[in-house]
Formats: sequence, structure tokens, C-alpha cells
Amino acid sequence: MNGARIWRGLLDAPAQAAVLEDLRAVVRAAPLLRPVTPGGRAMSVRMTAAGRVGWVTDRAGYRYADRHPGGGPWPPIPAAVLAVWDAVAACARTPDCCLVNFYGEGARMGLHQDRDEVDFTCPVVSLSLGDPGLFRVGGTVRGMPTASTWLCSGDVVVLGGAARLAWHGVDRIRFGESPLLPQGGRINLTLRVAR
Repeated sequence: MNGARIWRGLLDAPAQAAVLEDLRAVVRAAPLLRPVTPGGRAMSVRMTAAGRVGWVTDRAGYRYADRHPGGGPWPPIPAAVLAVWDAVAACARTPDCCLVNFYGEGARMGLHQDRDEVDFTCPVVSLSLGDPGLFRVGGTVRGMPTASTWLCSGDVVVLGGAARLAWHGVDRIRFGESPLLPQGGRINLTLRVAR
């Protein structure tokens, strides 16, 4: 789909539940925050991260940071999440960041490029958990035609090669549809080599 490779149901229900349990430990160590864009607008998703660095945004700009905005270190990326990278990334380097986005009811992510990293030969690997999200991906130039598909819990997307800098986003979620998160919501994990 516009160069994005999609693995449907790569993680089965028990594997999804195991990753979710690992993520609960990540969030205890580095709580979810609602970030603010450099323009001062609060994003609709809540975020945290795991790994050597985490992606942050605030009035100072978009960047990778060595510590959680609360001051503590980022927790390590769970082994089960790194196994997803190993299965699909086809990259010799190991990710040093796992961005965790939580989509509550009405949350979305506008079209954007992942371009704060230093090595674009490494892909961005995205794992969906929980409620379905309508994923949209275009070309590497803003305004190029886009295509959309619903990503379900356990699906994995790889943006690599010619699609590494593709514009992409999540237009909406079908809140409360997945049994993985009893109170509803979607979690998206994106693994990347940031530095």
C-alpha cells in the first residue's frame, strides 16, 4: 500500500496480551503524557517511550530526548517488542526507540513524516494493539495521493525503502471494538533507529 508493507495478524491474541503486560511496566516507569506541538496545540494521543531515547514534542520543538519529560530514564524496550523488529525489519541495526501512542476515543494522528532520525536506511516498524485504526499513507511528497486501510490488533506495518519517508497518519479509531483493552482504545508502538 503506497510502499508500506503490512503483516496482518502477525501477533496472535496471546502474544498481544503478553506485549500489553510488558507495556504496563513501561507506562509505570514512564507515564503517558499528552504532548504539545511547537505551536502550542495539545495532541489528541497520549505518548511515552521505551529505549535509549524517546521522541518528545513541546514548545521547544520535535526531538529525541535521553529522558522522560518527568525526569526519569526511559525503560528498556521489551524483548517481545524487539522480536517483532527482528521478524520484519530486515535491518542489521537494533532500534533505540519504541514510541508508545495511546489513542482514546476521538484521538487521531494527522499526516506526518518520521524524519527526526539520522539513518533513513532503517525502517520504522509499527505494531497495532487494541481497537482498529484507519491508517492512511501517501507518498514522500505532501499532497501525493493517499490510500487507507484498517489496522487491527496484532497487525504490523513497515515503512522502509522508498516508503521510509512516506506521509502517514491515523484518521480515526473504532473505539471499544477490540477485546484486548476492556475500556477501549488503541495502542501503537513504533520502533525506530533514532541515533
